[in-house]
Formats: sequence, structure tokens, C-alpha cells
Amino acid sequence: MTVYLPVTQRTMKIQRFLSNARLRRGAAVVLSALVLAACGTSKPKPAELPKSPEIMGVTQAWSFKLPDVEFPLVTDVSDDVVAVAGGDKGTVMAIDARTGKELWRVDVGAPLNAGVGSDGTLSAVVTRDNDLVALQGGHVLWKKNLGAETFTPPLVAGRRIFVQTADRTTSAWDGQSGRRLWTQTRNADALVLKRPGVLQAVDDALVAGVGARLVSMAATNGASRWEAPIASPRGTNDVERLADLTGTISVAGGTICARAYYANVGCVDANRGVLLWTKPATGSVGVSGDENTLYGVEQNGVVLSWRRRDGEQQWSNDAFKYRQMTAPLAAGRTLIIGEDGGNLLFLDRADGKLLARVSPDGSAIVADPVVAANTLVVVTAKGGVFGYRPK
Repeated sequence: MTVYLPVTQRTMKIQRFLSNARLRRGAAVVLSALVLAACGTSKPKPAELPKSPEIMGVTQAWSFKLPDVEFPLVTDVSDDVVAVAGGDKGTVMAIDARTGKELWRVDVGAPLNAGVGSDGTLSAVVTRDNDLVALQGGHVLWKKNLGAETFTPPLVAGRRIFVQTADRTTSAWDGQSGRRLWTQTRNADALVLKRPGVLQAVDDALVAGVGARLVSMAATNGASRWEAPIASPRGTNDVERLADLTGTISVAGGTICARAYYANVGCVDANRGVLLWTKPATGSVGVSGDENTLYGVEQNGVVLSWRRRDGEQQWSNDAFKYRQMTAPLAAGRTLIIGEDGGNLLFLDRADGKLLARVSPDGSAIVADPVVAANTLVVVTAKGGVFGYRPK
């Protein structure tokens, strides 16, 4: 249950959790984002959803069923192939987004801790036993124990698998053999978020979130190229200072934009690592955008648009206030967002107004929407995987 309280009120409730928390490798305590946010007794009543104006039409192209999704699992896209995962038995599935054909499905034998990463041929997940599992063609290639928890999906690129664990260690693995190629370890913070962080390929570099910093590394050996702070942790204790980068990032127009949990959004020059701007923003999901605009959702359900070059706000929409929202997806003329009431919202990117909404199966949308082969793919709490296309 998410309640929007000042951090000082949240801290008092969390101290009891911290007093009993087990220290992980690197002296890091893994702090669930739900624990951090859910520190009250009631949630403000969500605003009534506006009536769908049906300005644009959306049709369901196909659907599949996975085991119930108990926590958000990231969905990955490569070309026309969509890889999705369910947490219960470690079910992983690949779908041809054009035809809706299931390409393969496999159970890795253990519940998952992080969603699936894929390049369309090679896929990878991480189990609750901290095993990195490589998959190809519906078969397990190999398993390697990471020695620490991870909540960020593996990144699969260039026949390699990249992983970031909760103790701030980033490592690269050969996709076929499972041989570890390199490891970069940084000082672990006292607290880390139990939610997906930042790990993405940008040109020939690996971009990761390390605490509140955006870090660029050479994909070949892990050598640091630059670091840029999206936020400066503040507060009197570790809880108040928590500002990990979280969720999806936006790469466009030579810049990389990211969100620091409950702190800021900001953009960095992708080549030089120079911080261009930051703006206060109290959200917990990632951002999306294009060369001109950046979009995000605040923790209270307000949708915002910022001008990419300087961070000036362009518009806001509070019609969905106090609803739990996914990260937005900018696609075509629309901004697409899932919410915990089971609705998929299509907003006009120009002004944030609602264009249409659909309800896949009535359960919460639990993974950020993605697009493959002109098909919008969403995953629900009931394990529904749906493909939609605009009319």
C-alpha cells in the first residue's frame, strides 16, 4: 500500500525494518521500494478515471498466459521478438510480436528475482537463489551463482551478458560459455532499492546507475569513462539519503536522461558525461522521451512533460492522481502508461490529454509497456501478456 508521506514520517516506520534487516554482501541492506513508500495506514482515494474519448482506436492482436506476476518483471524487446518472464516458477517466454506466435517457453526451475534480458537469440534471468541463467532457443545454456542479489534485469548485447548486483558490482559474462569476462566493484552504499535499476547499452558503452550517479563504462573491460550525479543524496540518515537511479532511461539527441528515486530527473551529455540539468521530481519509475521532450510519472500519479534541452516543464496532467503507474512509453503521437486499476492509458504527447484507454484483463499492469513490430506489449498481474495495435 503506497502512501505519500514526508520522508521524516517514512523514516520512523522504516527504522524498525532496518533494525532487523540482514546485512548483505558489501554491507548493503536491500530496502524494498514498497517498504520505503508504504509507511502509513491508508492510501488517498484515486481520482475517478475520465471517460475514454475514443479519439484513437486500439485493437487486441494476440494474448498469452503466464503464471501470476507477484512483482514487476521487465519485458525486453529485440527487433520483432519480445521476451517476458513470470516470477512463480521462473517461466520465460519469447513471442514473435508480428504474428503473436510463441517461439519458445521454459521454466528455469526457481522463482525469479529480476526480469528477462534478451537480444532476440540469447536471453538471461536471475533467480532468487542469485543464479544467473542463460537461455537459448528455450533451453538452459548455463547457470552461474552471482554471490549477491540483483533486482535489475541482465543486459544481453554483443553475445555478452551484463549484470549489476545489489552490492554495486557490475560484471560481464560470455553468453555461450558462461565464462566471467570482467568485474567492476564499487563501494556499496548502506541501502539499495529492491527494484529494477539502470543498465543499458548506449553505442559502444555500458551505462549503469550506481547509487544516484549515472556511470558510463567500456563494454569490453568495464573501465570507467565518466560519471554524472543525477541527485545529491541528502538527509540525516541512510534512508533519507537513498536516491538510487531507477527504471528506464531515455537516450536521444546525444543525451541520456534518468530518474533518481524520490529526488530528481536529469539529463547528461552522452559523450562527455557532463550534467546538463536536473529538476526535483518525486517519482519511482523510469522516464521516456524523444529528442525534444522527456516524460515521467510522479509517485502521486501526476504525469509530467519536460523540455529536454533545459528541463523546463511543458505540461502536467493530474487526472490520474493517486494511481500506481508504470513508466511512460513515448510511441508515435501517444504516451502510453499502465496503472494499478488495470487500465492502459493512451495520452496525447502534445498536451497530456487522454486519447483512449483499454483494460486487458482487469488486473494491474505490472511491467512497463514496450513496442515491437508496431505492436504494444503489456503484462498484467494475472500473468496476461497482450499485444495491441492502433487502428
